[in-house]
Amino acid sequence: MPAGGALKKMRTNDPGRKPAVAAVLMAAALLAGAGCGYRLRGTGSSLPPQVRTMSVPVFKNLTTRFELDVKLTRAVINELVARGKVAISADPAGADAVLEGEITGFTATPIGFSGGNQADKYKITVTAKVTLKDRSSAKPLFANPAFVYQQEYDVPPGASFESLETEAIDKIAEKFARSLVVSILEGF
Repeated sequence: MPAGGALKKMRTNDPGRKPAVAAVLMAAALLAGAGCGYRLRGTGSSLPPQVRTMSVPVFKNLTTRFELDVKLTRAVINELVARGKVAISADPAGADAVLEGEITGFTATPIGFSGGNQADKYKITVTAKVTLKDRSSAKPLFANPAFVYQQEYDVPPGASFESLETEAIDKIAEKFARSLVVSILEGF
């Protein structure tokens, strides 16, 4: 049979056949996706099943930013609570795992300027050494010696970054925590 004839056979306008073909293709796509390990973000956990409680002591602040340690720690605890994957224990001795962090860097670099040569956009970078250890075995479940979170922050006209620094750090802390918790819980 000539190639054109085979092509004509494939292009059928049978209305009863189109839904069946669509259903078969959809089923194949769903099976392929399920078999590849894909899942919705925020629904999985790469923590071992025995880790049901976690303690998060206040991160050590090796920077000069006042209260950065408290804000980042609080944001990480809030994110863990919101995800509901583990209970939070104030006492490390009563937890299945302990998440420790050291904030090793904080920079706010101007990257955009207004007409008056005033910085109106900053790139904020937070770097931390983070380790999650199984308390009973002291085995690391997650470790990143240089976890980096970066975000751009806009400063409204007439304001300076210094006047909005507290607000900027609060916003950065929430997003830093979300990124870190996703990395820990989902292994990304």
